[in-house]
Amino acid sequence: MGDTAWLIEPTDHAEAADHAAPTGRVLALHRALEADRLVGVVELVPAQDTLLVVFDPGVLGSAVVRAWLEQVERARPGAAPSGTPAETVRIPVRYDGEDLDEVARLTRLTPEAVIEAHTGAAWTVAFTGFAPGFGYLVGGDPRLQVPRRDTPRPRVPAGAVALAGGYSGIYPRSSPGGWQLIGRTTTTTWDAGADPPALLRPGVRVQFEATS
Repeated sequence: MGDTAWLIEPTDHAEAADHAAPTGRVLALHRALEADRLVGVVELVPAQDTLLVVFDPGVLGSAVVRAWLEQVERARPGAAPSGTPAETVRIPVRYDGEDLDEVARLTRLTPEAVIEAHTGAAWTVAFTGFAPGFGYLVGGDPRLQVPRRDTPRPRVPAGAVALAGGYSGIYPRSSPGGWQLIGRTTTTTWDAGADPPALLRPGVRVQFEATS
């Protein structure tokens, strides 16, 4: 990005404790920066461990952006939530995934308990990646942490709902993939003609609902 961006590794603050660290720290800082965004900040791009802050050098100097970042970071601990409440989307899921029984075995839960755990928590989109519209969801039941498959599938269908590590996700289109498939949804998570095109954007909360 040259001299038009700062790459931030957020420090640990108590208000991020409800999410998995360090992803939760990035998500908390992303919320704080969005609530106090400077004119000239072009884009905020959260990832697993870092946050990229892209700015227009014709509007803002690099030193000004750095001072703003440091100010927001200092003010973040203990600060009251600002801005509007996070958007929540409800995703109906048919829990008939090919790996549901394997996830049950790995977690020492019954398939029914896996479904209850997946639908019983409000997930949050921490960042996006892998493919357009693929959101990495955090904040779920800690019992659902499972490894990726030993051998990725050459084709995972669009709408597949999956788990890997501490994340859940929805494949926005047919693609190769190595996550554990537990269900499927007909909800469209990526539409290039929509505004915005991605349903699952950083900060959006997701509530899964079991359907037949």
